[in-house]
Amino acid sequence: MNFLITDEQLELRATVRDFLAAKSPEPEVRRLMATATGYDPAVWAQLSDQLGLPGLAVPEEYGGAGFGYLELGIVVEEMGRALLCAPYLSSVALATEALLRCPDEAARKDLLPGLAAGRTIGTLALLERPGRWDQAAVQLRASRDGSSWVLNGRKRHVPDGHTADLIMVGARTPAGVGLFAVDGIAAGLTRTPVPTLDQTRKQAHLEFTGTPARLIGDEGDGWPVLSQVLRTAAILLAAEQVGGAARAVEMAVSYAGLRVQFGRPVGSFQAVKHLCADMLTEAEAARSAAYYGLQALATGHEDLPLAASLAKVYCSQAYTRIAGDTIQVHGGIGFTWEHPAQLYFKRAKASESLFGTPGYHRDLLAARLGLAAAATSAEG
Repeated sequence: MNFLITDEQLELRATVRDFLAAKSPEPEVRRLMATATGYDPAVWAQLSDQLGLPGLAVPEEYGGAGFGYLELGIVVEEMGRALLCAPYLSSVALATEALLRCPDEAARKDLLPGLAAGRTIGTLALLERPGRWDQAAVQLRASRDGSSWVLNGRKRHVPDGHTADLIMVGARTPAGVGLFAVDGIAAGLTRTPVPTLDQTRKQAHLEFTGTPARLIGDEGDGWPVLSQVLRTAAILLAAEQVGGAARAVEMAVSYAGLRVQFGRPVGSFQAVKHLCADMLTEAEAARSAAYYGLQALATGHEDLPLAASLAKVYCSQAYTRIAGDTIQVHGGIGFTWEHPAQLYFKRAKASESLFGTPGYHRDLLAARLGLAAAATSAEG
């Protein structure tokens, strides 16, 4: 796979970084994480109208810019670096991706232009039981009501579920798991914001009580689409984690060079030097894992399932370790609410479980590589 970044992609990175430096400084992150909605509609309009970021990887025929997953990965990496408070991952990596992967051309023509323009904010409601992102865990019921469909059941920890205009829902039909679209203000839909460790990414529990829904594609054919969406989301989240980890390393190295103890910068002490070196090495290894996943997405490589789980496992664990070590390098001040290190640590810990924990993805890797069967045989 080719991991070289083009001049155009470097320019995209610089443009997004400059925009986020102006629109998502630490004081603004702290302000938005304390609000009910969790984002600034004016900034969302700017990143939509001026930069076209929600439709970056949407084909031009649906109102997008027609770029690919590598460009999308660069954008979310920069957003992770800045801890941007916005429903970008939920709208782009979940709702938009679900429509792009589905075979329903009519739904794509109806729904994608609004998402690509940023006029519609979307999300995906899938999780019902903690830690279960597999097909068997989908139990919310979809049933026919004449010529239409209604949904009954609950979904948990839906990213930006309390503010989304369009909710893509995985639900069980008599024929299997189906994919449905629900209006954010539909009758019978109750949306309850829930407290989260990472206050920069809002979540909500959703309850459906005879809620009208639009079937996307064919009844019972939703899981192949949803499994692809989860792989894409895991890889894009890994890219976001890389951005956060890189920023955490920068904070640690900068502080180690400025903080003086016993007449010397603490960065001159061997233990601190080794710790910072290990953090940098791990951050760069995580970047390689994430970009391997992005390349697999961009090329449709047969290793995509492996690449997605690999990226999710390594980047989740690397970000958490690096964010924790950043707090250690800062010493006592790193534990305080006033210091930004705790914001990155909370984002890292919360992101570990999003779209499957590292343990869940290690099990997927073992199964795909045949290691689970080999272990069972050895034990027997």
